[in-house]
Amino acid sequence: MSEKIVLTGIKPTGMPHIGNYIGALKPLIDRSKAHKTFMFIADLHSLNTMHNASEIKQHTYEIAALMISLGLDLNNTALFRQSDIDEIYQLNTLLMNVTPKGLMNRAHSYKAAMDKNTAAGLDIDAGINMGLYTYPILMTADILLYNTDIVPVGTDQKQHVEFARDIAGYFNTMYGQTFKLPEPVIGSDTGLIPGLDGRKMSKSYDNIIPLMAPEKELKKKIMRIITDSKTPEEPKDPDTSTIYQLYKFFATESESAEFVKMFRDGGMGYGTAKTILFEKVNSVLANQRTEYERLLANKSEIDAILADGAMRARAVAKQTLERVKKAMLG
Repeated sequence: MSEKIVLTGIKPTGMPHIGNYIGALKPLIDRSKAHKTFMFIADLHSLNTMHNASEIKQHTYEIAALMISLGLDLNNTALFRQSDIDEIYQLNTLLMNVTPKGLMNRAHSYKAAMDKNTAAGLDIDAGINMGLYTYPILMTADILLYNTDIVPVGTDQKQHVEFARDIAGYFNTMYGQTFKLPEPVIGSDTGLIPGLDGRKMSKSYDNIIPLMAPEKELKKKIMRIITDSKTPEEPKDPDTSTIYQLYKFFATESESAEFVKMFRDGGMGYGTAKTILFEKVNSVLANQRTEYERLLANKSEIDAILADGAMRARAVAKQTLERVKKAMLG
């Protein structure tokens, strides 16, 4: 196992989709087998937009059950609720005192919210709370608290890791060497997974396939994939087909090669191709879906795993906070 420490967080804002699984969750699961990993369910981050406590709690259980059922290595990984780590609140407050306001002004999430208000003719800061404005500082606290080396992120989250490096640098310059400078790792497939309409799979486009959808819903979704008007007899291009682009992530190399041949030879209709895709995805995820449903029916088991993860995370967090408080307060 590598000595590099990996950290990642997942917001409990609903069930991830197959695009999330391919682009982020499966690589995280694989990485957990090779690196010491801290994986937190980012319930504090969700408070910027979600204000229903029971909903956050339920989604937290769902994310925990999902990651466990997908095969997260719990020997190498501390899986925990962000809010269970008291030190995160304290480090967040302390980092406020070394973070320039101008850095927060440049945050993509804040600028996007302002642009949306401007386009709607509203006050530039309408509906923007301080949680959203200081979001990058809390994320920085998440990253620095566990002596993180590697932060897997999507392209749209890279700035947050860059901000964490900046803030750590400000702190180290002001108080002496205290924090590591973390490195972002961006998966090569992130953002490239097509949805039902061929665009990037995204909840905002309503073109997703929920990862743990029941079998009937999974089939219904896959059969809705938009295709061109080619007849079954005509050859088809697998490289431009959403069906194949999804299939290849679940199939073996030989299965993918055979599917490509069926596309290019002609004689296979899109309905048949969708059925093949459904059967492959369903076969890969069936056992995980069963385990996911079992865990949700036994929440005390999830609670025990999250409590153990929080205990392991806090052991590191306490040492980091003590180091920071000594540097800042003597």
